[in-house]
Amino acid sequence: MSIRSEKVSSLMKEEMSKILLRDIVLETNVFLTVTDIIMSPDLKIAKVYLSIYDSVEKKEAAINELMRRKGELRHLLGSRVRLKFTPDLQFYLDDTLDKVDSLERIFKKIRNNEH
Repeated sequence: MSIRSEKVSSLMKEEMSKILLRDIVLETNVFLTVTDIIMSPDLKIAKVYLSIYDSVEKKEAAINELMRRKGELRHLLGSRVRLKFTPDLQFYLDDTLDKVDSLERIFKKIRNNEH
């Protein structure tokens, strides 16, 4: 990733986090965190990775709601981040914390079986 892409990603992540925290009220009412934004080399696509703390059904519903409201989010983002083009937003669920939790439970089981 180029230095420009990294800088734009960092700025986009900061602004998207603020938008989701202050400006958008989701119907699904979930707690979410923007974990990463990866920009395409031409800066026209932003892959937004979200960590959502809720049931699987609510996670899917939240991602679907964000996809439906993509235009609104893109407009808000475009008014805060000055680029030649406001990138198209793609939302993805970041399940890293779920995987870490699963691994910790496995390690705990292994430790308990050793004693």
